[in-house]
Amino acid sequence: EPAPRSLAHRCHHRSTAMLDVPFLPFCAFLGTLGLLCVAMVGTWCQHWRGGFSLDGSSRTFNWHPVLMVTGLVVLYGAAALVYRIPNTWSSPKLPWKVLHGSLALGAFILTVLGLAAVFRFHNSQGTPNMYSLHSWMGLGTVLLFSCQWAAGFGAFLLPWAPAWLRALYKPIHVFFGSTILMLSVASCASGINEKLFFSLKNGTTPYKLLPAEAVFANTLGLLILIFGVLVVAALARPSWKRPDSDSPDSRQVRDALGG
Repeated sequence: EPAPRSLAHRCHHRSTAMLDVPFLPFCAFLGTLGLLCVAMVGTWCQHWRGGFSLDGSSRTFNWHPVLMVTGLVVLYGAAALVYRIPNTWSSPKLPWKVLHGSLALGAFILTVLGLAAVFRFHNSQGTPNMYSLHSWMGLGTVLLFSCQWAAGFGAFLLPWAPAWLRALYKPIHVFFGSTILMLSVASCASGINEKLFFSLKNGTTPYKLLPAEAVFANTLGLLILIFGVLVVAALARPSWKRPDSDSPDSRQVRDALGG
């Protein structure tokens, strides 16, 4: 009986070693994938949807998918991975907190601009707002994101936030960080699908016949999904997490508890 167990242990060790990708090459691949998503959504809107404008036409709407994918998915994902960079583990935490919060704030600003673009388009065309599942999911994600950023700023960046509050809120912040990213991915995927259904009709090749635009946009949706899944996987990987025992916050908690 020990032999099968030993064999199973060796197989498990071998499979684990195969999956042990270094963080920095993984991060470089993820950055390339994120830039590809941004480039593809821009190409889709420029090549097939008529480009960009601020005149309230459909070209104003085209800012919406570009800003949402760039802010709510790619830049948000970059913000989420700041604490997985090994350099953050041994250096002071405050500069990385500021970088994390600034990237998240940049993502939020782009997201708000993306919402402004779609509302401007709908209002100028007389189209009702907030009637589709995509719009409900998207706005809910943005509201959750705003609460997440404000709570994170109050708990982790304000100097008078007590250590026990940081320790209590940290796992909640981490959980909702991943949750918001996956909601963002779901919102983008549903938005791409909705736009294709609205656009590929009335004189164009129907969506069901998979014209080139549909293939391109469907591929974009899959790449956004892969990006989101890989970011969440990186956040969940134990060996890539900042050691809690070395963090200033953890020492403050131990001191506060008398340990």
